[in-house]
Amino acid sequence: MTTPGKELLFLALGGSGEIGMNANLYGCDGKWIMADLGVTFGSHDYPGIDIVMPDLEFIEDRKKDLLGIVLTHGHEDHIGAIPYLAADLGVPLYANRFTAGLIAHKLAEEGLEKEVEIKVVDIDASFRIGPFGIRLVPLAHSILEMSAVVIDTPYGRVFHTGDWKLDEEPILGQPATAAALTAIGDEGVDVLVCDSTNAFNAEASGSEGGLREGLTQAVGAAKGRVVVTTFASNAARLATLGAVAKATGRTLCVAGRSLDRILGVARSVGYLKDFPPTVDFDEAMRLPRDKLMVIATGGQGEPRAALARMASDGHQIKLEAGDTVVFSSKQIPGNEVAIGRIMNQLAAKDVLTVTEKQAHIHVSGHPGQPELAALYGWLRPKLVVPVHGEIRHMHEQARFALEQGVPDALIQENGDLVRLSPGPAKIVERVRSGRLILDGDVILPADGETINERRKLALNGQISVAVIFSDKRFVDSAVSYRGVPVEDERETFVDELREAAEQAATGPARDEEKLREAIRLGVRRVATNWTGKKPVVDVMLVDI
Repeated sequence: MTTPGKELLFLALGGSGEIGMNANLYGCDGKWIMADLGVTFGSHDYPGIDIVMPDLEFIEDRKKDLLGIVLTHGHEDHIGAIPYLAADLGVPLYANRFTAGLIAHKLAEEGLEKEVEIKVVDIDASFRIGPFGIRLVPLAHSILEMSAVVIDTPYGRVFHTGDWKLDEEPILGQPATAAALTAIGDEGVDVLVCDSTNAFNAEASGSEGGLREGLTQAVGAAKGRVVVTTFASNAARLATLGAVAKATGRTLCVAGRSLDRILGVARSVGYLKDFPPTVDFDEAMRLPRDKLMVIATGGQGEPRAALARMASDGHQIKLEAGDTVVFSSKQIPGNEVAIGRIMNQLAAKDVLTVTEKQAHIHVSGHPGQPELAALYGWLRPKLVVPVHGEIRHMHEQARFALEQGVPDALIQENGDLVRLSPGPAKIVERVRSGRLILDGDVILPADGETINERRKLALNGQISVAVIFSDKRFVDSAVSYRGVPVEDERETFVDELREAAEQAATGPARDEEKLREAIRLGVRRVATNWTGKKPVVDVMLVDI
């Protein structure tokens, strides 16, 4: 299938079957729009890689029919790939002011501010992109100006939630009311494409406005310096922390580039006007310990973030016995070890830690089952398509939606091309989807040779062998190795490797490639006998 015909199509290139890297396509009357273009972050599966992006080959092959990218909000898993992929697509971006400000900042950092057009859209505005009628409907989330996308086509209406929650006291912003969402439902919603992150949670996410008391108590009880770490993008949490600093008589300091960026963009579009003045690190360290409160990045254990450097004494802000670190965030699955490492470093300094398990200091930005049920009731969709979750989360939302009376639910994954209408929704084709990695300044396929070679090196180590010939007769060899698990008897190990290389080199005559392979296998056999590993063996033949 090359282009959509008289039908409404949906295709996730990222974010379905995983949490993060959101990139969704909608097709209608031969044209496409994209909702979000995000990243996920590197893991042990990708050694040396910090950023992972969706492979956009499907839409790059059809980019003459792509009309634009609509952004729901400014979290990295929804906008993070824009500096690396959007310029090649050559289409405008549509976003609210705050999200547009974050994107503009990211593009400027890469020198691409003139390469990508950003169209700033008012909150709750309606506009057209080709055959698609678009309305950005404000919903609450853990970042400013999150907007669901209502997509109207001749073949039906889609309500694409983005990340969301219900919050009667969001601190900043004015999300759509129950009445406003009911009115959208009254007009008819054919398909609800919905966040599945917290589909297993039987309780609602909780209100941002309810955190001030718990945070004030946690900070007020502290005797020394206080560091509060939270998600930098949560401007409402920053507003609350500013109020907490005032209420507890502490001067505020901010540690982390992403915090500086969020504060700057939020202020530039009219938010955080009452945020208290801050001091730099030198002045912060001159204050009495019980008069300082620091907001820091790094609550997920990021090794280069401010909190990790404080824990290891590598930051200008120094922590000592009796100080307190408040984790106003949850542990994202996969980060437990990194967070635990920092907590252990803090404990070794006799620094107290406070988490959401001990005090009411964090709420989620994603809907639990009561919120999902409420949205189903207001919108009354004919079909729910779960996204933004691992397979188990999406299946649970589908089960829950049917239990709540939604007529139908469809499970899809990245690469499943879904015809939403006309007719019953179904997967009609499987298309290429995959991952790209950012390695330094180079974008590569995640399943390519580079990362496969790096995995082999990381797992098994590497041996380099240079074999010297003169008039096609063996003269000498040299061996070096890295990452091969030999600590004792290194000289004996190298001698045996050289002996294996010599035996292969002085064997029956053969062409150069066969000789190189014989040496490689002989050297690796010795290494395997010593270690049980199969190192990467590089062989260089030298004629003198």
